Amino acid sequence: MASRKRVFRAIFPSPSQASIPTPSSTPQLGSAAFAGSSFSLPDVSSTQDVATERIRWERSWHSATAFLSLPHLPIPVAHIIQNRTSSLSGEWLKVLTPEVSLSISYLVSEQSEGHRLRKSKKEDDLLEWYAQEVGRHYTRFQLPPLLKILGEKEDADKLPELVQVLEVLRAVYFAQLQGHVVRHMEERKVYELTKFEERYDAMVAESLSQTSFASRLCTFLKLRGQIVLRLPSVDSNDKDVMEDTAEANWTKARRETHNLMRSINEVGLGGAQAQRVFAEVMSELLTAYVNATYAGQWVSPSTAPDELKNWVENNYARFAVEVLACLGSKEKSSSVDRSVQVSAADLENWKRRAICDLGVLRIKELFEIVVDWDNGSRGAIEDLKQYTTTTAARSHLTNSFSNVLSQRLLQPGASTTEILQVYICIIRAFAVLDPKGVLLDRLARPIRRYLRDRDDTAKIIVGGLLAEETDDPGNADVLIELAVELNKASNIASGDDDEGEMDWDDMNWVPDPVDAGPEYKKSKSHDVIGTLISLFDTKDIFVKEFQNVLGERLLQPDLNFDKETRVLELLKIRFGDPPLQACEVMLKDILDSTRTDSLIQKKDHLPSTARTPTIHSKILSRLFWPPLNDATFTIPPPIAALQTRYATAFEAIKPTRKLTWLQALGTVTVELHLDDRTVVEDVSTPQASVIHAFHDAADGSSSQPVTKTVADLATSLAMDPALVLLALTFWASKLVLRETAPGAYSVLETLAGRDRDASNAEQASLAAAQKAAVSAAAAARSAEELAAERMEEFWPYIVGMLTNQGAMNARRIVMMLKFAVPGGFAYGPEELKEFLRGKVEGRVLEMQGASYKVVK
Repeated sequence: MASRKRVFRAIFPSPSQASIPTPSSTPQLGSAAFAGSSFSLPDVSSTQDVATERIRWERSWHSATAFLSLPHLPIPVAHIIQNRTSSLSGEWLKVLTPEVSLSISYLVSEQSEGHRLRKSKKEDDLLEWYAQEVGRHYTRFQLPPLLKILGEKEDADKLPELVQVLEVLRAVYFAQLQGHVVRHMEERKVYELTKFEERYDAMVAESLSQTSFASRLCTFLKLRGQIVLRLPSVDSNDKDVMEDTAEANWTKARRETHNLMRSINEVGLGGAQAQRVFAEVMSELLTAYVNATYAGQWVSPSTAPDELKNWVENNYARFAVEVLACLGSKEKSSSVDRSVQVSAADLENWKRRAICDLGVLRIKELFEIVVDWDNGSRGAIEDLKQYTTTTAARSHLTNSFSNVLSQRLLQPGASTTEILQVYICIIRAFAVLDPKGVLLDRLARPIRRYLRDRDDTAKIIVGGLLAEETDDPGNADVLIELAVELNKASNIASGDDDEGEMDWDDMNWVPDPVDAGPEYKKSKSHDVIGTLISLFDTKDIFVKEFQNVLGERLLQPDLNFDKETRVLELLKIRFGDPPLQACEVMLKDILDSTRTDSLIQKKDHLPSTARTPTIHSKILSRLFWPPLNDATFTIPPPIAALQTRYATAFEAIKPTRKLTWLQALGTVTVELHLDDRTVVEDVSTPQASVIHAFHDAADGSSSQPVTKTVADLATSLAMDPALVLLALTFWASKLVLRETAPGAYSVLETLAGRDRDASNAEQASLAAAQKAAVSAAAAARSAEELAAERMEEFWPYIVGMLTNQGAMNARRIVMMLKFAVPGGFAYGPEELKEFLRGKVEGRVLEMQGASYKVVK
């Protein structure tokens, strides 16, 4: 009977107990509207004590959850913006009563029997219930306004407003937990609070749009960072960027940044993402500062690296340390987050990064730096030298600069002279940047390959060597830089310096750099002239071009050839005597001609009065000179008579030699006496012969001016009509002749008023137009024609070799001709192939594979 009573009382409490109201059901998510019994009952025997404890637990749970539950409405936005948390009392910040305090203590205290029996069950955990209650309220009522703020037009000033809202939310959510719950937990107080805080921070971070938040934080840090670091705008299109870096603005921007970053950290958004955004902004600001401060600043000696390191240490690092301290000042587990602390190694890394940014800037400017080398851009190369200390940096430099050269220099629109000028500047600049020459070796290969393919490269190099420093620098066909280099250099390094065997006695020997290519050859000097001379794989091309240019200069009416003599001696040091034997003979011919001409003038008593023509000559050794224009035509009889007397006198001095006059190469000083003026001009022999023909036709009996046609002059002078027309056009431009009818010209003995008023520019324009009209037919004898005629002189040698030794290819024929022909063979295999192709077409030779043989 007693046992039945105990069972009955376990189900139906005594009247004294029943007088206390019991919740009808378990609260859902802690809501006061659905307060009730707890989630489960402990698995104990049904005794009177257990029943009593169960009722007490249910009542305590109902009382605590009803007190801690949050209202079903959002916290007022006005209070959030104004951050007036003190006015949120009542339904938001409730006053704790003793009854509720005892209930909370019974649910969470370690000493509570109810907590001890249920501590392993998550559904009976009051902190778990409160976390779900906060999550429900935040998601339903507070998250939409926050997302609305982030969804508005991007404005950096909205970020502080967002952070203010989160601060108040945090204060409300944490106030009851810290003030009423965790204080009853004794040893578990810090652990449980930290656990709840981490869960709340994760919820807030996951709920907000990370992209929008990161974008607004980036903009805010960028704007303030520009002022704190005292640099111009990163984005020149951003009109809101503050450019005033006065001390007041600097202090304000610094304070705003510290406050915001500290608040972001306190509301749970100062984690890895905020630190990553800050790192990206600082990296961008560092690059912007380098570009804005040092772009185009190339003063030597350069102070940019030292100034930049000092700025990083005193400004950049200071700002970074302050902001990271704000992000790392939040206490967690009774210790400071040390992941955001800055060490001395970090400072050194920032300095290295700044030097890298400076190096990247200099690489972008490298083309302008090189082009402006003569105007003082050495300081930029000194900056770049501190950057190219690693293999990766050196590789980046060569790859980037090679691409720039391909786009801006190695193009058909760039003249060969311009390319050579830039190449010379590259040699000089990289001699400072990398004395060992590894970088230059990489960059020079495409440039040298491109220059080899240009037909006029050798001619321009030779012209530069023979130029004068006083020549017009604006002349695109003259490489004045080589003349300057030649005057600075005492000699040209021998070609064997770079290719010889290792000097075993060199105590200063060091191995090649680790990034040197397999074809790298250590240069013992950065000789510009030697580098350009070695541009071609064989010396024949350069020697042949030097011979042609030297021949043109030696035929000029100049008695001083010291420059040519010096260049020839320097080239002999590099190439040796045999390849330049023909050039030496050419120079000797001119020097001997002066003495021979003087001797003939004295011995034969040639006329030298003012009214009598005189003649001087340059006697050339035919086999040693390049192909010359040997066109023939009728010259004036007085000149022909003088040539005959001169040739007779020469044969008397040198009986074994005979003169052959090259009429087309002569220069004549003509003095024309007209009725109202005298004209004196230095002209070519064809021009002198044409104007002399008008003199022969004038008998003085007729008052009409002498008139001649192009056809008449071509016939009487046995001259090419195109050459005749060029000469007539020249004299017309000098107002000596006038075209009276198409193809007919007459002498202008007197100039009418309108003729005298005609400007020389108009006459020159007329002459240019006439010259252009006949330019196609006026090519007297092209270089190819002259070369073909000169090649005919070697034809007997070629036939003899092919007959006696059988079929041979062009390269072997050239090699044998250089040894067999006196004075050497100045042509290459390609030119010989062009000549032999004509013989094959004429069925004199036939091809046998790549070899030639005589047709039998």
